[in-house]
Amino acid sequence: MDGSGEGGRVMLAELLAASHLMPIELLPSKATECARVAGFHEVLIYVANLQRTSLCLLTGEEAADREHAAQLPIEGTVAGRAYQHGDILPAAPADAGVFQWWVPLLDGTERIGMLRVSADRDDAHARTDMEALAALIALIIVSKRGTSDALARLVRTQSLSLSAEMQWNLLPPRTYADGRVAISASLEPAYDISGDVFEYAVDGPLVHLSIFDAMGHDTAAGLSGALALGACRNARRQGADLVTKAEVVEAALIEQYGRKRYVTGILATLDTRTGVLQWVNRGHHTPIIIRDNRWSTNLVCPPGHPMGTDLGLPSTLCTEQLQPGDRIVLYTDGITEARRPGGPEFGLNRFTDFLIRHHADGLPVPETLRRLIHAVLDYHDGRLQDDATVLLCEWIGPHLEPLREAADLAGLSSNGPRDDSEHHRSTTP
Repeated sequence: MDGSGEGGRVMLAELLAASHLMPIELLPSKATECARVAGFHEVLIYVANLQRTSLCLLTGEEAADREHAAQLPIEGTVAGRAYQHGDILPAAPADAGVFQWWVPLLDGTERIGMLRVSADRDDAHARTDMEALAALIALIIVSKRGTSDALARLVRTQSLSLSAEMQWNLLPPRTYADGRVAISASLEPAYDISGDVFEYAVDGPLVHLSIFDAMGHDTAAGLSGALALGACRNARRQGADLVTKAEVVEAALIEQYGRKRYVTGILATLDTRTGVLQWVNRGHHTPIIIRDNRWSTNLVCPPGHPMGTDLGLPSTLCTEQLQPGDRIVLYTDGITEARRPGGPEFGLNRFTDFLIRHHADGLPVPETLRRLIHAVLDYHDGRLQDDATVLLCEWIGPHLEPLREAADLAGLSSNGPRDDSEHHRSTTP
């Protein structure tokens, strides 16, 4: 079929129609079959593993014996570079009129993996069709991953602990953006997390952010974290304010554990119309604000007691006025307290410097956090003694921008450094 775009429309319509009653194991062969009408010879689907260190080939029975790498490392490969930066890159030199490309698989802004496409043409229509095909395949994968054990096994390089199995199934996607905010999160040790959980949710102009750290490093910690997240989510959806949500979490923990287990946390709400951030601190590390890639501060707010301890300390609702491009960073102590035996902690300064430096290099926020979490792992010789979680939210500005370029959203890029001399806040740096 010619490059008029009709082949691409037929390809998408046929794959979409087939997807409704198709197990994920048939997706590779069906995608290749439907893509031929658009001039694509072969479609290979690679999904990122749980720790975002490699890309794993999704195969069905017919594709199992093909001579393609079952795994590709993200570091040091063309596919990995395309994944890190969200770019379409040539997969191989053009040979006898055959072009091969690596195309990012994105569900909105969540990085699912990469598509390797072989085509007989290299023009604007081909690129448009490849991007549309990748978007549809990403949607299909996301729609089926909650019920596919085959996909769950594919993205794991080792067994999950019981608490990790619970936590990963509770958490929202690690990346989200809508033109007003860009949110990304990372969590390690991926296969053995226990009490750390994070949450974000959008409610009209409001964006809710939460991070919880349950005491202990066992299955009981995982249960406590899950209970805190569920209680917070339930209260929020019934219209509770921040102070009330924290009280509901505490009540649930006390009812279940009788003051024997506790959870620290930050509960926050950002009004995207105004940039006003409100938050409550319940015995947790204070949030960080990063501004202009060169300035940061810890937000000051009197902490209440950890939820579940019932110590009687008041909860204080604190407020901060953000500027467009500001990044709110919530984290647990596993990030800053990671250390090699006998060595210094990773530390708050190293943590914030890493975020600022890599963001200034133009890396997408999810890629910055991916590199951060692996830097923390390396600093701890590959094995953490505590969960290490970071949740980052950038307020892009007061208005939804429906025409914002897809590349900007996929990269979750900020507005970059601005010539802004106002560096004062209502709180003390």
